[in-house]
Parts: sequence; structure tokens; C-alpha cells
Amino acid sequence: MSPRIVVHPPDETGGRRVHVDTEILGLAFGLRDVAEFLRRAGLELEPEEVAVFPLIEWRGGGPDVWSPQNTP
Repeated sequence: MSPRIVVHPPDETGGRRVHVDTEILGLAFGLRDVAEFLRRAGLELEPEEVAVFPLIEWRGGGPDVWSPQNTP
């Protein structure tokens, strides 16, 4: 079974919490941050790959949303 990766909606600072299963990896401010958190968790992806990786659930907007004003 693949890990469940969730990128939560942006908070008031534009940061998005990143979870793998039940573990919080950190607060990302862009695709590079998400890629680095996933690398530390053992998943090697380039920032461009993060944006289209099918196992990532993007909540509150896709990989191009990093501001709470842009949240759908």
C-alpha cells in the first residue's frame, strides 16, 4: 500500500502543512519544500514531479496555490 500524502490548504502565511500518513513533515511554502520533505521521508522527487505526482492529495487548491486568497 502506498503512503497517503496530503498537502493541506494554505494558512494565513501561505504555508501548507504536508502529511505522510499520520506524520506531519513540515510547513511548505512552495514545491521545493514539498519535494525536500518527501525526500527526507524517503521519496525522491523533483519539484516539477511533485506538481503532477498522482499519490499527492492537494487540498484547498492544487500545486499552484500558495496564498489563502487563491484557495477555492
